Amino acid sequence: LVATGSMDTMGKIWDVETGMEMASLQGHSAEIISIQFNSLGDKIVTGSFDNTVNIWDVETGHKISSLIGHRGEISNAVISYDDVLIGTGSMDKSCKLWDSRAGSCIETLFGHTDEVLDVCFDYRGRQLLSVSADATARVYEVGSYKCVATFSGHDREISKGTFNPSGRRVATASSDKTVRVWDINSSKCLQILEGHTDEVFSCQFNYAGDMLISGSKDNTCRLWRDEHAQKQSL
Repeated sequence: LVATGSMDTMGKIWDVETGMEMASLQGHSAEIISIQFNSLGDKIVTGSFDNTVNIWDVETGHKISSLIGHRGEISNAVISYDDVLIGTGSMDKSCKLWDSRAGSCIETLFGHTDEVLDVCFDYRGRQLLSVSADATARVYEVGSYKCVATFSGHDREISKGTFNPSGRRVATASSDKTVRVWDINSSKCLQILEGHTDEVFSCQFNYAGDMLISGSKDNTCRLWRDEHAQKQSL
């Protein structure tokens, strides 16, 4: 199955083999900006510019619950691998942690001074990364809700952030045309990956954690390896 979200305010579930629409997710009142399956594949989480997040049953297409509390548009909504928590980022400058089963807000995470543009759990679900238009990224410890690292150094907004598989480093992609790799324990920048000629809007580690791919508005993707940041344009 594939799930899609659209500016028409609806999400849809598709059969990959036949191309047939399996279900239509109707309930948002503004465009859907993020959509994600849970690890079991039986639920979908959508985030919308209507300031809400919805949880859907994949089999029926029915809405299970709505997460209401943000005062601005949702930028991203992600569910932890164990399906227990949902993390959200918003244009209201905050992040929230939600109980996915109860549909209730557990904690609101403050600290950014501008819109939060992306959030991401580490692979164990113990940390939440947020990146912002204030050109900083922050790592929150899920258990204590405390900010354990703040990364400053980009010259412009950060649009994407991701953990490496070990959860010890993060990478951030920015409108300043660079990707930066950070150490969580020290909050230090380990590498500045330069080469793109326009805004970088995406980055992701491979499963081994020894390579990173970045995508840019310059119409290229770049693969980065090791501390010397050797790169290959695609």
